[in-house]
Amino acid sequence: MATYKITFASLLDDYAVVETLTPTDVAVGQGIIVGNVSATFNGVQTVYAIPQYRYIGTDSDGDLLYDFNEPVANQVLYYIEADDVTRYAVIPQGSLVYTQTCTWITGPNVATWLGIDLAGVDETAFLTQCASASNNFIYLRRQESGYTDALGTSPNAQVTLATTMYAGQLYRQRGAVNDFASFDQMGAISTTGLTPMIKQLAGIPRPAVA
Repeated sequence: MATYKITFASLLDDYAVVETLTPTDVAVGQGIIVGNVSATFNGVQTVYAIPQYRYIGTDSDGDLLYDFNEPVANQVLYYIEADDVTRYAVIPQGSLVYTQTCTWITGPNVATWLGIDLAGVDETAFLTQCASASNNFIYLRRQESGYTDALGTSPNAQVTLATTMYAGQLYRQRGAVNDFASFDQMGAISTTGLTPMIKQLAGIPRPAVA
């Protein structure tokens, strides 16, 4: 969970814009919680756009319009049906809370891929932790490459497999610093958690294209 300070707010043609003090990791289509701004702006909202320029309303078709001569940093735009509010400084500062929990795979999915039966509660908990870590890691890496994925549903089978493979590798490296555990007589086993195959399946770092 990340919390950002809201410094300015405005509302025009049923679209609210809040400006944060620092850049956010929020993406279009994701949920945020706006607080301590006003009753009009507060609440659970869905991000509609991350504008780079001053929002100036909508056209006759409902498309968003911007003043491309006035860049504005750290804006988050969302829809609310309410009267217009002229841009004003939020004092004291409001809050924008962004919580992203990706749930593409679970511990049992990883156990199936590994082909193992878990012996106890501790192993089950650790496998669940590996699945959670892999979910969020692959999600964030794809977000960095320009993909806009849903948190609750994997975009496709290949990304699901990539996420499962990465979680399996995290599990296999339990107790090791950087490689899979092995016997000294067998020599070191060179491994890389984010293998070329996992990158290929996850579509990273190749940027998403329209």
